[in-house]
Amino acid sequence: MEWAKQKYNEQYENWMPWIEDTFLKYFTKDNKASYATKEQLDKAKVTGVDQVDTLQDGVHGLAAGQVGQGGILQPVGDLVSKEGLNRTERQGKDDNGGYLPNVGVPGIPGLSK
Repeated sequence: MEWAKQKYNEQYENWMPWIEDTFLKYFTKDNKASYATKEQLDKAKVTGVDQVDTLQDGVHGLAAGQVGQGGILQPVGDLVSKEGLNRTERQGKDDNGGYLPNVGVPGIPGLSK
């Protein structure tokens, strides 16, 4: 039973960030960075006045949209999503299971795993 639990957790760690990225890519105009930005900004609603809340929603959408798909900072958002948020979900590992980028440092075997 412990083996099955361990394998499930390994597969979850490998596939869930990819599934989330794919869902956001095809069904929203967000990447993880813009989604998280929008989510955090939505927590900062100041008033209960509908007009002000609508204005805040627009500003929050504009700010988060800059790092989302088609935004001027999309490359930054994609990098933060892949190297920042996905690594956080995988306890610091990249999609190949290593901790450091595979830069091909000669003489240091196992550095990237």
